[in-house]
Parts: sequence; C-alpha cells; structure tokens
Amino acid sequence: MIEDIVDRIRSLPPLPKSFAEVNSVCSNPNSAISDLAKVIESDPMLVANLLKVANSPLYSFQREIKSVLQAISLFGMSTTRSLITSISVKKLLNVDMEPYGVTPEEFVHISGLQSSLIMKWYKKVDASKVDELFLAALLQETGKILIADEIVRNDEVYQFKSEIQTAFNIPNVEKMYVDTTTAEITSKIFEHWGFDEKIVNMIRFSDNYDRAEDLREYSLALKIVKTAVPINSPLSERSINGAVAILEKEDMNIQPFLDAVGDM
Repeated sequence: MIEDIVDRIRSLPPLPKSFAEVNSVCSNPNSAISDLAKVIESDPMLVANLLKVANSPLYSFQREIKSVLQAISLFGMSTTRSLITSISVKKLLNVDMEPYGVTPEEFVHISGLQSSLIMKWYKKVDASKVDELFLAALLQETGKILIADEIVRNDEVYQFKSEIQTAFNIPNVEKMYVDTTTAEITSKIFEHWGFDEKIVNMIRFSDNYDRAEDLREYSLALKIVKTAVPINSPLSERSINGAVAILEKEDMNIQPFLDAVGDM
C-alpha cells in the first residue's frame, strides 16, 4: 500500500504559480507588505481563504479583517507565507477525510489549532524558532489526505474510522492499515515539492524525535502539539495530559505549554 501512496506523490502536480510568487516576494529582503498583498490579490481564492483564516477565532484579532493588506500587517510576512503555503497545498490535494471521522473544514481547523498552539507556546520558549515551527505544524497533518484516500480505495473506511475514533496512538493505526504514517507521507510530499530540507526532516522525525539529531527540539515540539491536538480529540483532557507526560519525560518546563493551552 505504501508503494501506491508514494506513486501518487510522484504524480502530484506542481504547486500553483501564486505559491511560487509569494515565496519569491517573501524571500526578497527588499520586498514590502504591499508587494506581497499585490501577489495574493491576483488570486481571488487565496484572498477569500486568507481572510477566512484571519477572521477565525484562532487568532483573536479584535476587529474584522477586511483586506489582504490588513491581514499581512497583523500576521507579518513570514506567518502569511506559511498560511498561503497551507492554503495552496489543501487546494491542490483532494480532501476527503471521512476515514478520520472529520469534515475537510474540521481537518483544516485541526492544523490551525496545532500551529496556533505551537506559536503561543514557543513565543514563551524560544521566539527565534517560531516561524519554522509554525509552518511545520500547519503542514504536518497533510499526509492524512493521501492516507484517507488509500483507505477509501481499499474500502476500509468503517474499520479504520472505528479504530481512529478511540486511538491514542494514531500513527500505530495508520501503520497497521497502510504500512506508513502521516509523518512519513507528509515529509515525502514536501520533499517532492522541493521544500526546505529542515522543514521536511522536522516533520519526518516527529514520531521518532530521538532520531532527529540536530532537529530533535523541533521534532519533539511537533510531537507534543499533535499529541495535544490529535484529529480525534483535539485539546481534550486526555490529549493534553498525554502532551504533558512527554514534557515531563523530557524534563521540559511545563508551565509555558499550559499557559499556551490556556490562551487557546
């Protein structure tokens, strides 16, 4: 089964032109917020989705965000690029998340919760790592889209969904059905699209952070937020306790994480 998923990854089309243009603007140190706004405004779907994200409760802006320029000013260029990346990816991949028991909208919300939590938490821990962790957290569940598709193709939706609903270790269930995990598939997807190797590898080792070498802290942080915000019980008492157990095991300061959870 993993071979089928890998073959599908190899056949994925390139990301849309607007994605490349956003990256180009954000990579240019001489670019201004207005330059980025102009690129985004050339794609009406990007505009609609960015404003939808900006006005979601996740970011708690005190007023309605009505323009792209306003959204970028509040988010900053780096966070805006991460959000556009996520929007571009979700638009390109067909999303049927029935095997995981959620709607496409709920799936996007889970990714938003994970990225919002890691941003709030790491601003209190090491602000220099926030931008990369925010992007990785926003993208790290992408592989579930192709796993869900494989489950549908194999007519195993009912069995898989039943297992997922009560699972504490979701990667184990995925491994049992498709011989791979979300972390493995997500890293292969973004490797195929030529994403930064650091982002790819911090996602790849998020289930096995001890193997991440110099990226261990990043992969560990991703593991903690996806434990706290799993697709089947986001921010439940059980999930938060599971994340705290990892923090305790790694002898990390628990309070900044709990403060971030409280902020959510």
